[in-house]
Amino acid sequence: MRIIISLIIILFALNAEGGPWPQNKGEGYFKLSEFWIVADQHYTDTGEIDPNVTTGYFSSNLYAEFGLTSNLTGIVYFPFFVRTYFNNTVSGTTGEVLIPGEAINAIGDADIGLSYGLFRRGSMSVSIAAVFGIPLGQESGGSLNNLQTGDGEFNQMIRLDAGSSFTFSGNNGWISASLGYNNRSKGFSDEVISSLQVGVQLFDGKITPSLRVESRQSRFNGDPNLALNFTSIFSNNTEYVAFTPELAVNINNKLGVAASIGFTTSGNIILARPGYSLGIYYLMK
Repeated sequence: MRIIISLIIILFALNAEGGPWPQNKGEGYFKLSEFWIVADQHYTDTGEIDPNVTTGYFSSNLYAEFGLTSNLTGIVYFPFFVRTYFNNTVSGTTGEVLIPGEAINAIGDADIGLSYGLFRRGSMSVSIAAVFGIPLGQESGGSLNNLQTGDGEFNQMIRLDAGSSFTFSGNNGWISASLGYNNRSKGFSDEVISSLQVGVQLFDGKITPSLRVESRQSRFNGDPNLALNFTSIFSNNTEYVAFTPELAVNINNKLGVAASIGFTTSGNIILARPGYSLGIYYLMK
């Protein structure tokens, strides 16, 4: 069960995402990871793919879950170093640099939340979570004000999580689903976020592949005059459907490493290249 809990971590969403299994009191899960995406194309607001100057986003993150009681788990997500940049815009005919490339380095928007276990029945567990997005990042930077490490708005998300463990060919596995409503401020549209994840432990739990499918859909109830930034992951009315396979390998009964890659199969107002994550996690028992 401890290994199952440790693997319910999302790649794409910037909101902290725990699973439906609460941490035991005084125990916890901690992950130090790097996420990055480099893209020369993006989804437009009509879902088409258009080219853009190569843009990069790199984020060094700390994610933590800690059992405050047997049913109540504290959640923290903190991107303590974020670098975002774009390359030179060069004329295709003369080779002249039309717009010099720029970069900014700052902290990112953080998340803090609580997850409460509603009930456990057999192999099934259901919990509810409240997650608050803290706008610590830089919402505009560079000479064009189009570089961001955060969106500058305070958001609040309520999420319902449900999951169940199972056995497949002698291997333990799990499946979980979540549904959340993200209330955003400063003219940003609210969002409905849903996900489904399945994983199985192989070789006595030493290697665990998993797959997460996530959908983020805008309510389009924000300020229609809010400026769009097609080359940012913090834009208003961003939508996508993403598939994220992950592989976790236990070093011992407390330490492990995890790597994942996220693919968007459709989207609006978001970069159109895969995102990558690599991290190390620690189980406090």
